[in-house]
Amino acid sequence: NSKSTNPNPMKKILILALMLGAFSLNAADAPKPFPASLKNCVVSGDKIGGDMGKPYVFTYEGQEVKLCCKDCVKDFKKDPAKFMKVINEAAAKK
Repeated sequence: NSKSTNPNPMKKILILALMLGAFSLNAADAPKPFPASLKNCVVSGDKIGGDMGKPYVFTYEGQEVKLCCKDCVKDFKKDPAKFMKVINEAAAKK
């Protein structure tokens, strides 16, 4: 009398597919691209990818944000609406 304790393999696949589907993103949920017209950091004004090295990239409320360096994040977080306004205006012009 040996009973199998493993669930049906198809059931495992279905559960995995449902779990993965729960974590998928719609195109509307994906970060919006950084406006190409912004070549300078919205916080410091320094050139992105210039003397500060590789830009610091993060997502703020669904919007991808690039700053010249990680140090600028502290100032960005003090008044994100101010900096997001600059980013959104640049995107609207494009």
